[in-house]
Amino acid sequence: MPLVTTTEMFRKAYDGGYAIGAFNVNNMEIIQGITEAAKEENAPLILQVSAGARKYAKHAYLVKLVEAALEDTDLPIALHLDHGADFEICKSCVDGGFTSVMIDGSKLPFEENIALTKKVVEYAHAHNVVVEGELGKLAGIEDAVNVSAEDASYTRPDEVEEFVEKTGVDSLAIAIGTSHGAFKFKPEQCTRNAEGVLVPPELRFDILAEIEKRLPHFPIVLHGSSSVIPKYVKIINENGGQLKDAIGIPEDQLRRAAKSSVCKINIDSDLRLAMTAGIREYMAAHPDAFDPREYLKPARAYIKELVKHKLVHVLGCNGKA
Repeated sequence: MPLVTTTEMFRKAYDGGYAIGAFNVNNMEIIQGITEAAKEENAPLILQVSAGARKYAKHAYLVKLVEAALEDTDLPIALHLDHGADFEICKSCVDGGFTSVMIDGSKLPFEENIALTKKVVEYAHAHNVVVEGELGKLAGIEDAVNVSAEDASYTRPDEVEEFVEKTGVDSLAIAIGTSHGAFKFKPEQCTRNAEGVLVPPELRFDILAEIEKRLPHFPIVLHGSSSVIPKYVKIINENGGQLKDAIGIPEDQLRRAAKSSVCKINIDSDLRLAMTAGIREYMAAHPDAFDPREYLKPARAYIKELVKHKLVHVLGCNGKA
């Protein structure tokens, strides 16, 4: 099966009350862990590449690894550019085999965001590639994306209709309280549950509901949606790591979002945590180890375990390929 766009994926997800997982990829083991999980769960996939991933692994290597995953799984997979910073990066990915690109003009004034996004849409659509735009600014740090809490802002529902109409985007990333990175919230922003676990403030589902009213049947995207699963943080900390107060988005809130107009949920930090947990755990138990194949096996296994959990219990897209 060749790479697909997200158009049909999102239509089915919207109608079916589930979301597609958009997993960031950087190397072979991450791609294998994700796609092996999806194959076993018969789930559609979006594999997405950030600017940092392209810089680290190079565009050509990542495309070929995804092509190998297609051959190995025969799943519907879209290859997506995450947080394209400008027209040139988006054009490079459209020309280089991607089926979906995101142009992130959220840092720009509204009219400039529209103009940039429209330019990307016109080029991408002429090449049968779909485009994701963004309104609102998510806090946090992820690769080249770095937005302080002070500069973050929720999406304004009164802007979404004009933005979508004037740009022609195929999906829209919004800001309703998610955040990039593993340290999404400060402890003082949170409460503690009965087990003493820090619980962040609830996502702004009121903003999401208003956007749904204004953009009926239009696919919405959530960035910064890793849950920073305590299991992997605990393994990392028990084996030499120092991840204090790493706080993510509660999975029940993400599942609630997936039942709404949210058709794409981005997951990156959880993959990094799972991989690091596997490597640290193995190296602590085998201090004489130096074969990358040996310590990357448990890392890949934890990624697979994580993704299977997300596909079934958070996204609800298992069996939907």
